Amino acid sequence: TSGRILIDGNEINKMNTDKLAIFRRRQIGIVYQFYNLIPILTAEENITLPIELDGKDVDKERLEDVMSKLGILDKKNNLPNQLSGGQQQRVSIGRALMNAPSVVLADEPTGNLDSRTGKDIMDIFHELHNSGNTIVLITHDDTVARQAQRSIHILDGHVREVDA
Repeated sequence: TSGRILIDGNEINKMNTDKLAIFRRRQIGIVYQFYNLIPILTAEENITLPIELDGKDVDKERLEDVMSKLGILDKKNNLPNQLSGGQQQRVSIGRALMNAPSVVLADEPTGNLDSRTGKDIMDIFHELHNSGNTIVLITHDDTVARQAQRSIHILDGHVREVDA
C-alpha cells in the first residue's frame, strides 16, 4: 500500500527512525491499554518522564494543571501500586498530555475499568476533543465507539464501515 501520513504538515512516514522518535515524543500523546507506568516512579514522575527524556525542564504549573484536571493531584507522590486502575489510567493520560500533543492515541483506554470509571475517562477525552485535540481511540466497546464523532469499523484488518 502507499500513501502519506501528515500530522501538522509533517509527513511522518518519510521520517527516519530518530526524527520519528523525536516527533512522536513531542507531538503525539499515547495512552496505553495497560498503562505502562514505571513501577518505581511516582505518579508525578511517570507523567513528567517524556519531558525529561526530551531534555526539557518540566513546567510545574502545567503539571499541576494536568494532574488537577485529571483528579489525581493528591496522588502525585504515590507509586503505581498504590493507585487504583482508574487512577493509573489517569496518570497514563497525564503522561500523554504533558507535552501538549497535537494528537492523542488511546488504545482501549476504558478496557480494564469499571463502567463508572470508564465514563469518567471518556468525559476526559470529550473535554480534550472539545478543546481542539485530535483523539484517535481504539475500542471493542460499542458504548464507547458510539460516543465518537467519527468511527471506522475494522474487521480482520480490513475497513468494513465508516460512520461520519
